[in-house]
Amino acid sequence: MSAAPEIRIRSARTGDVPQMVALMEPLVARRILLGKDLVDLYAAVPEFLVAVDGDDAVIGYGAVHVMWERLGEVRTLGVSEAWLGRGVGHRLLTALEERARALGLQQLFCLTFETEFFGKHGFEQMSEDTELVAAEVYAELLRSSDEGVAEFLDLARVKPNTLGNTRMLKHLSEPERIR
Repeated sequence: MSAAPEIRIRSARTGDVPQMVALMEPLVARRILLGKDLVDLYAAVPEFLVAVDGDDAVIGYGAVHVMWERLGEVRTLGVSEAWLGRGVGHRLLTALEERARALGLQQLFCLTFETEFFGKHGFEQMSEDTELVAAEVYAELLRSSDEGVAEFLDLARVKPNTLGNTRMLKHLSEPERIR
């Protein structure tokens, strides 16, 4: 794997959305990522970081979505096929984890087919009996219309999950049940 020193990670801007969509389209077509409406992508711009090359072209993207006080989700992480294996995904995920810590999150959840990649970064597969949240938090989370929350809670309405991917979790600090 050759390094990608010519890239930098920065907060996404609204002008990045068309480039992000172009990079997402092949992954959506292969059912690796869920397609997102443009209105939702623009609304989520503050959650996204992008990796850009020396010409400021977007070559990767990823978001941290806050689910609860200390719980977040890594969403929509992807890298241009031309840049795969060059450290872009690693740098994006590291930056997303830093952002999550700055937000006060202690656990990060993801849904992924890339279990080896996330496993190398400390994420572990969640089991059916993983109890992560207190009962009162679970009741509050049930009120959410967010599909990511439904996937995290492993609700029947998302079974089998939307894409058939794996639920994984990383503890950014000492593991404890979210209260």
